[in-house]
Amino acid sequence: MRLEGIHHVTAITGDARRNLDFYVRVLGLRLVKRSVNQDVPSILQLYYGSENGAPGAILAFYEYPGIQVGRAGAGMIHRLSWRIGSERALAFWARRLSGEGVEHERHGAHLRFRDPEGLELELVVVETDDEPLTASHPDIPDGLALQGFDSVRAFARDPERSRALLEGTLGFERRSDAVWDTRGSGRGGRYAYDSAPVKPGIQGSGTVHHVAWAAAEDDQEHWHAALVEAGSGATPVIDRYWFRSTYFREPSGVLFEITTTGPGFALDEPVERLGERLALPPALEHLRGELEAGFTPLSNPRTSWARH
Repeated sequence: MRLEGIHHVTAITGDARRNLDFYVRVLGLRLVKRSVNQDVPSILQLYYGSENGAPGAILAFYEYPGIQVGRAGAGMIHRLSWRIGSERALAFWARRLSGEGVEHERHGAHLRFRDPEGLELELVVVETDDEPLTASHPDIPDGLALQGFDSVRAFARDPERSRALLEGTLGFERRSDAVWDTRGSGRGGRYAYDSAPVKPGIQGSGTVHHVAWAAAEDDQEHWHAALVEAGSGATPVIDRYWFRSTYFREPSGVLFEITTTGPGFALDEPVERLGERLALPPALEHLRGELEAGFTPLSNPRTSWARH
């Protein structure tokens, strides 16, 4: 069994409107599912990604209106990296971010910046045979668009504590003292550590809640058994309707999820209509009226593009 890189990353926002504008209009991702936190349905959850909502490019946010600003600390992911295809793309994004008033720094083939709530993001030029997972945007040429996740970086006090689980149970391959890769038959991803700051982390807006790694549907029960055998404290496999997931904390404290690549977001919506309405798993459908009345009204920037 091999994990197919990053399936999705879930973070926290205190302002869904601003979040939607930044990730769709500025970064060019597509809103591919508008749903809820299935454990606490009163919490809105937005999923952004590629044009067809494929695993490997999905960034999700829970909205907690007005939540305190967070701070990444030990046991938390502090940076998300997307792949782009060329130095030309890097230059394009530097110009685009400048035009939007977004401060950024270039470090070789890496361009680093933050979203409006302080979440650290990075674009990195990567040569790969993996399929580019892009979304359509009238102002972003296809060849310059974000191509899916490359890596996540976490803060840790002692990364060596995580080595046995990463390598022995999850099948990651070590690339350096604090960098591991995972690659399946179709896609790969990277997980890395940086030294943790002295100040403790605060979960809030602009912080990451968890990272999910992609698994073949037929392998999920095997992964769960392996995690239980390793003493990871994994949850049972939970049916999330669009995928099936199990959760656990790796030894450095980061919340991991292993989730299936299917059935996928097109299970209940045609690809051309993804993200247009509140999508609920059948078990929560009876709450639709109550939930829709309580959520922040949102205007998707793509709606205006379609009229031109």
